[in-house]
Amino acid sequence: MPVYPNAFSLEGKVAAVTGAALGIGRAVALGFAEAGADIVAIDRDEAGARAVCAEIERLGRRAVAVVADISNASDVERAAKLADETFGRVDVLVNSAGITRRHPAAEFPEADWDVVIAVNLKGTFLCSQHFGRLMIRGGGGRIVNLASIGGLVGYSDTVAYLSSKGGVVQMTRGLAAEWGKHNINVNAVAPGVVMTPMQEKLREANPEKFESFISKMAIKRPAQPEDIVGAALFLSTQASALVTGHTLPVDGGYVAM
Repeated sequence: MPVYPNAFSLEGKVAAVTGAALGIGRAVALGFAEAGADIVAIDRDEAGARAVCAEIERLGRRAVAVVADISNASDVERAAKLADETFGRVDVLVNSAGITRRHPAAEFPEADWDVVIAVNLKGTFLCSQHFGRLMIRGGGGRIVNLASIGGLVGYSDTVAYLSSKGGVVQMTRGLAAEWGKHNINVNAVAPGVVMTPMQEKLREANPEKFESFISKMAIKRPAQPEDIVGAALFLSTQASALVTGHTLPVDGGYVAM
């Protein structure tokens, strides 16, 4: 007889996932559906969001695709409203959507700074705010933010990304402190090198930098998007009932080395 049955189950839950069309977001949406959740798949890419919803439905779960720019408050409000109208609640939010731009700090264009901060930091907050309101109304929930080891350590040519992800780490702590009274756990996952479409482009642009990162890991291989799902699932289920305000590196030991 298990001591802690169904600790990692999302059966009967509704999970909203941003950036659900590709990479980590897509893997999380499919993994959470396998764990029993119905999914709100949020992305700017309508075709991609619909495609992942079709895969989720083949797993026997319900899914709705929402086209939204998470840096736009009206879009996020509409996404939360559609999720509420479709499912009546949202139990879990995974803020996976993110972008980067690479330039030396002395030459970093203001426009690129603004768009990275808008998506990664402002977008994560807007989604947490609007979906958090649904959780407060519903008596609780889980928010999992996708931070990065870039929110914990520094490296060159990505100052906007590092700043945005450092902000996500602190936002996670702040929301956890404020919303614990509403039975909302707020945590973050901090991936290292993950072979998403964005990372593939970075590797092609600078293979030496890519290999340098891998060489500094205890487990010397890049992650696949599916490697992030278990950590996000842990932070979204009863298994982590008393975990909040925490940032969990999933980085092959990079931060530890």
